[in-house]
Amino acid sequence: MSAKHLEHLKKDKRLKKVIEKHGVLSTGKEKDLYFSLLRAIAGQQLSVKAAETIWERFLKLFKSGYPDPKAVLKMDVEKMRGAGLSYQKAGYLKNIAQFAVEKGLDFDHLNEKEDDDLIEYLVQIKGVGKWTVEMLLMFSLGRKDVFPKDDLGIQNGMRSLYGFEVETKKELHATMDKIAEKWRPYRSLACLYIWRHKDGD
Repeated sequence: MSAKHLEHLKKDKRLKKVIEKHGVLSTGKEKDLYFSLLRAIAGQQLSVKAAETIWERFLKLFKSGYPDPKAVLKMDVEKMRGAGLSYQKAGYLKNIAQFAVEKGLDFDHLNEKEDDDLIEYLVQIKGVGKWTVEMLLMFSLGRKDVFPKDDLGIQNGMRSLYGFEVETKKELHATMDKIAEKWRPYRSLACLYIWRHKDGD
């Protein structure tokens, strides 16, 4: 993130107030995309605390503390259930491991793909949806112009900040797109501030 990025986003007067309140926000890159995908799926639809607890229990199932794809594939589902994972999530983690073995989740290879191509590639994995890949693009690959408009936090944060009311999903997306257009090419960064605003920090 640079001053140039922030100055661009501050042209949006409402977002400017949020930026000035929270200051500089930063994100890092996580080069182990396989690990990031597993963690994202394991923690979906859970509170942060619950997700962290289950993830730590899951990692402890492996002698090395690392869920190697072949070890995940060999692991009994009931053992995974014992860590707090649902049957469905255990299956999804195995799907990711299978994909890693058969097609690979190498950072350098995937990082060469455009955002839309990477989404298309990874949603082949049953259990991995567009939202999950968008989070990967933002927080693991550090892509600067991702706009996860199906994220409930982004939707509620934008509703709150911009004060609009719409009745249909189509209208919601159209309104969000219109607002976010001025954030390009730094929509990922703008979303970090929208989440902060939504959380009321």
